[in-house]
Parts: sequence; C-alpha cells; structure tokens
Amino acid sequence: MRSFRIAAALLASVAASASAQTLRVGLQSDIDTLDPVQSNNIAARSVFTALCDKLVDIDEKLVLQPQLATSWAWSDDHRALTMKLRPGVVFHDGTAFDAEAVKFNLERALNQPGSRRRSEISVITRIVPLDPLTVRIELDAPFAPLLAQFTDRAGMMMSPQVIASGANPATRPVCSGPFEFVERVAQDRIVVKRFERYWDRGNVKLDTVVFRPMPDTTVRLLNLRSQGIELAERVAASDVAAIRADQKLRLTEITGLGFTSIIVNVGNGERAKNPLGEDARLREALDLTIDREVLNRVAFEGANRAGNQPVPPDNPFYTPSFALRGADIVRAKALLAAAGQPGLAIKLLVPNTTEFRAMAEILQAMAGEAGIRMEIDTAELATAAQMMNKGDFQAFLIGWSGRVDPDGNIFGFNHCKGANNDSRFCDPRVDAALDRSRASIGEAERRAAFLEAGAIYLPARHRLYLVHENWRFAMASRVSGLRAIPDGVIRFQGLGMN
Repeated sequence: MRSFRIAAALLASVAASASAQTLRVGLQSDIDTLDPVQSNNIAARSVFTALCDKLVDIDEKLVLQPQLATSWAWSDDHRALTMKLRPGVVFHDGTAFDAEAVKFNLERALNQPGSRRRSEISVITRIVPLDPLTVRIELDAPFAPLLAQFTDRAGMMMSPQVIASGANPATRPVCSGPFEFVERVAQDRIVVKRFERYWDRGNVKLDTVVFRPMPDTTVRLLNLRSQGIELAERVAASDVAAIRADQKLRLTEITGLGFTSIIVNVGNGERAKNPLGEDARLREALDLTIDREVLNRVAFEGANRAGNQPVPPDNPFYTPSFALRGADIVRAKALLAAAGQPGLAIKLLVPNTTEFRAMAEILQAMAGEAGIRMEIDTAELATAAQMMNKGDFQAFLIGWSGRVDPDGNIFGFNHCKGANNDSRFCDPRVDAALDRSRASIGEAERRAAFLEAGAIYLPARHRLYLVHENWRFAMASRVSGLRAIPDGVIRFQGLGMN
C-alpha cells in the first residue's frame, strides 16, 4: 500500500511538472533596476509588466483600458482626476491595494530622490483618498498627458508596507501584477512565478517566466532555434526573412512609438566641456553627415523609418520647419572649418548590442566623410545608462521606446527639469512652451506649443534623432496569445504555450 502511495505521488509530480508552463524570454539587454520609480531602461518595461499592474493600460489601438483603476472622470476645470479602483486586489505580500496605496506610490514617484517619474507627473499637488476604493488626484494646472503617464511606470503600484519596512524595491519589488518576483542574477536571469491571488488569475496561463538578457541578436535567434528560449524581443531586421522561412518559428511585428538618437552632452558635468558640447555648429556638422534613409537601409534593411524628431514625419506634432533631409558633406566641412575644428574628434558611447554596434559603425563611416574622427566606446547597456546618468559621456547612441502621448517623447528630454534630459540642454523659452503644452487640453493648442518648442530645441541639436523602430518579436510556434502593442511591452495575460 505504501509503495502504491509513493508511486501515485511520483506520477502526480510528473504530471504537474509536464503541465507547468515556463516561458523563457530573450531580452536585448539586462535591466537597470527593479524599481519602476528609478528605472529608465527599455528591457525593464516588460519585466515590470509581469510584476506590477498599472492604474491604466492601453490596447493595440492605443485606447486607454482599465487595470487597477476601473473608471475615471475629470473635473470641469480639468484640475482634478477622480479614479475608481478595482476591488479585491492584493499585493504580493498579501496586503490590500487601495486609495492609500495610490497616494503612497504617487507621492513616492514625486518625492523620491533621483525619481525618473517626477517630471512625468510633477503637476500633481495632492492625492486625496475619498474612500478605500476612490482617489482624487489634484493638479496645479490642466495636464492632458496624465492618464497616458499612468499607462507606464508612473502608474505602477508597489506595496507601501514593504517599502515602509525598509526593503529595497530596486532588488526585490513587491507589486500586484500577474507574477511575483523570485530572483535576479545580474547579466544572467530574472525569474518570476505566477501570483495565485492575482485578481485576473484566470487569464494567466504561465507558471513561470524567466527573462534572459542576450544583447547579441544572433545569440537570441540561435537560442530560439535551439529551444533555449521560447520568445525573443527586438529581433534584428536582418533576421526577419530567416524567421519567416522557419516553420518552427513565428514573427509578430508592429510600428513603435519611440526613436533612436544620439544624445550630445551639452551641460551634464565636466564631460560637456568640449567643442562638440559647447558649439552648436559642430553638432550641426555631425548631423549633416548622417543620411538617415541610408542608415535605415543598411542597418535595418529598410524595416524601420528614418526620422529627425521625437515623432515621425506624419505625426501631427512633427515640426515642419525642421524637415528631414539627406546628408550635406560640403556644408558639414564648411561648419567644421568655421568652428576651427576640421578634424573634430568624437567619442561615441554605444550599448554593446548587435544593432547599436552596427549603427555606430555606419555613423562612424558617414562622419569620416567630413573628416570627423569618431571613436566607438561600447559598454553593457545598464553600465552605459549609468554613465549617461552621471554625465560620463560625450555622445551616446541610445533608443527610447516611446509613449502614447507625444509629451512622453518630448517634455522629459527637452525641458530643463525633464527626468530624461541627460544632455542637460536648458532653454527657458522651450520650458515655457512645453509647460503650456501640458496645460492645454485641445490638440490645436498643444500642437502650437510643441511646434514653438521644437523650433528652438531641434536646431540646438543636443539630441540627434535617427530612426523610429518597429517592434519585432520572434517566438516558437507553440507560443500563443502574444499581443503586439505599439509601446513594445509584452503583456503576459493570455500568453501561453500549446
């Protein structure tokens, strides 16, 4: 009888193991931090989406969808937003999600030293819990992008009790999402497991998700083919044809919201004190060496879109007075000569990934045609991001995943107090226009303010915009339920394996 029970137990264990679903995801880079308030890393956004629900989400058509907030309403003067919260939600430590938790998280995002979210929601003056499931968010002025900000890290909720206890959310986050944190081994893996008390538990099919940083696109594809991973994000454009020809793989692709650009350090510490950082003519000369259409064809096989602004040319918030154009080597050389820098030397910091390295080599060759000597300095993405934050760079090639509202692509990068203004460009005229864009509700008024700002910050060229990338995901054919959202973030609800 005892032997029968042991055998039955072993059979049950094997059956449970066979039915368990573990999805291994190949990320383009390691993440910077597990604290959404501090994070500024593209790869981290999918990890956070597995761990941390937000107040609001978006769908494939960029329509706002309820998540932790089930409904919302603006006051007549658009200076207060009242949100109804989802009942029955608990954090991974078992404590309840409520209006006090919203107050705690938003105040932390506003006040935490080094917060990357502060400029996204700085218009908030007070958060008032009206009852356990109702919260009023008061503003010092109308702020059109607020709900869009809540669809990303500014809207992610963490357990107040855990943070108040002194635990470090950067290393062990406790949220209320479909998965809870298990472990992180830097440069190797991040493991999360299904949260059994998740409010939408029936829509979570996976038991475990393992995120594996794999900066080399070839390595990611090889791992996908050898079944080392089941899903690869941001696959290279050069791999698309091979993926489509492989019957064991599938490809999902969607146009993104973001951009890739070169940040030029114009005011971020001692490294800004060089000719490129101090003379806009030299930044224009560098810009004039770049043929963005050629860059897109060579680096991405034409799969992305050339651009020279935070939004693509067909976007209503594009600045027409600063139109996209090709290279002009003659004028670039003339500007270099006029500035007394005919053999300008530049050190370009580049994340150590396949596509960034390829782009850098093309840019290096283009710059060389005008006599600019570009040195490429590669670093692991998280390390490069830390260098950027400290101002330890002259120029930095990096991507931005984009936001639903154009404010998310413009304000934080060009306002003097913008959380993502790592070049430290600052012009009061730009600030005034961007502040007005946030306070305006109508599209015409916002567009006019954005165009006014763009006419100033774009010619300053503290950031050289290059391309708008598509999001490409490759997966094993047995993976099902992946939704392609323009923000490029993987949603794990409904995602499973056959």
